[in-house]
Amino acid sequence: MSMPDAAQKPEAGVATPPVHVAIIMDGNGRWAAARGLPRREGHRRGVEALRNVVKAAGELGVRYLTIYSFSAENWSRPADEIEDLMGLLKRFVRNDLADLHKNDVRVRIIGERANLKPDIHALLSEAEELTKNNSGQTLVVAFNYGAQQEIAQAAKKLAEEVASGKLAAAEIDAAKLAAHLHTKDIPDPDLIIRTSGEQRLSNFLLWQAAYAEFVFVPTHWPDFDKAALQAAIDEFHKRERRFGGLDAKARA
Repeated sequence: MSMPDAAQKPEAGVATPPVHVAIIMDGNGRWAAARGLPRREGHRRGVEALRNVVKAAGELGVRYLTIYSFSAENWSRPADEIEDLMGLLKRFVRNDLADLHKNDVRVRIIGERANLKPDIHALLSEAEELTKNNSGQTLVVAFNYGAQQEIAQAAKKLAEEVASGKLAAAEIDAAKLAAHLHTKDIPDPDLIIRTSGEQRLSNFLLWQAAYAEFVFVPTHWPDFDKAALQAAIDEFHKRERRFGGLDAKARA
């Protein structure tokens, strides 16, 4: 996997890229079905697309790229499909981790690990440990992740602090809850992209997406490439981000 040394700075006169782009990678199965191929082939081609998009994000100056690789709800899929997905995860880490590390990419994993099989748990920990001191692009992998579960666990931790006397209930605010999320030291996404035409978040970064811009594209994930990423970023630049305030015309 060939990657840039770090997220590159934009050239003079070029619009500043979003700091953090998050992607819901959807449509592997539909891509395969449209071609009369098994779902596992769609997932395999989806991993190839991921390699290309990680590289493209770095070339376009995106500092943080978050990918929704496996949701907490995905465990309800057929056992053979889950086995295929786990196999692809293992191969991706084993084949690409060295290149990611060499190119100063830090890998972060968000999601629950308590009930994962030991080999998967060890693989995720290895990726984080090897790259923890890298300072270039950050690749955030949402694995066994669910936003509702994440928020509920943060609330539980706050309740425990109140019960133990470490925190007064009146002191709880948005910042304190955010400090207990998996993403506590990661900036909120500026842009969230979902492929394959669906227009929902599917329990992904619900808290962090409060002021993100959304771009939904019809392209199935295996066909998503640098040009598609650039097009989504171009659409992002057309938006006026007001964060709850008035737009320029209204202020005039």
